[in-house]
Amino acid sequence: MTHPIITDLEQRYTAKRYDQNKRIPQAELEVIYEAIRLSASSINSQPWKFIVIESDEAKQRMHDSFANKHQFNQPHVKEASHIILFAHNPSYTRDDYAAVVDKGILDGRTSPEKREQAFGGFAFVELNTDKTGNNSAWTKAQTYLALGNTLHVLARLGIDSTTMEGIDSALISQIFKDELTGYQCDVAIAIGYHHKEEDYNASLPKSRLALEAVLTVL
Repeated sequence: MTHPIITDLEQRYTAKRYDQNKRIPQAELEVIYEAIRLSASSINSQPWKFIVIESDEAKQRMHDSFANKHQFNQPHVKEASHIILFAHNPSYTRDDYAAVVDKGILDGRTSPEKREQAFGGFAFVELNTDKTGNNSAWTKAQTYLALGNTLHVLARLGIDSTTMEGIDSALISQIFKDELTGYQCDVAIAIGYHHKEEDYNASLPKSRLALEAVLTVL
């Protein structure tokens, strides 16, 4: 199949080593950040926070978060251009959704007189909230929608990436406590440009199950 979208996805892969001398241009970073902001989420809840690791000081802090485990991902921190933490709100409340509703009113999406009706969507949150007020499984799922969107945007821009679930969430919560403000980070993404000689994964052929094995048209 020949189509720009398919070409993007055929060329996208998980980078294993980065060229630490190459940095993503600011103009493209701004596209990435805006694309992340525009990601879809159930009931437009946006229960997320994204922390960009860019400075040497921030990269050292992220590097330190691998002290106990998942050291195989540690080199990406200082070699990749940037690391982005995808964090979710583990206890999303009606007040959190109110910020979304009120922004919708400000943007003209919802009329002020229908503000209370706009909270009808919050029922989806309540269905996924336990007795302690925890709904992290649901909010984390929304964050992965943003992650998937980001992966395609990066492919479109010709920027390499490495999705990292191999991180220490507990230690990240301590080291980036002030930035996360109670949000939880279970996944991060390294972005930049792969090392042409040392990234073994770059030259391997793409491998996916056949379309008929995963797709059924009724």
